[in-house]
Amino acid sequence: MPLLEVIQTRQISASIRLAETTATQVDQYAAFIHASADDVVEQALAYVFSKDRDFQDFLKSPEARQVAATLRIRKAPAPEAAAPPAKKPANGALPAVAVAGLKA
Repeated sequence: MPLLEVIQTRQISASIRLAETTATQVDQYAAFIHASADDVVEQALAYVFSKDRDFQDFLKSPEARQVAATLRIRKAPAPEAAAPPAKKPANGALPAVAVAGLKA
């Protein structure tokens, strides 16, 4: 019976290094529970964090709020800039297409 239950959440991308044997076991466990390797790592870490009482106490301390970030988070690509709105002619005249539409 699997120890992890996978629940979908909003995620970010980050880069980590694993020992080759650990990476292989992550893939094997993912196949075992029919989930992705990302889900296995996410749930395994959440499980460890929730079970470690000393860590839970640390999270309540002021020191926990001052920890320097060392996880290499990948930035999402910036959304493409929207096309600038069409400019109105300086003399206030309507574009030719709009004028033709008014004559009809």
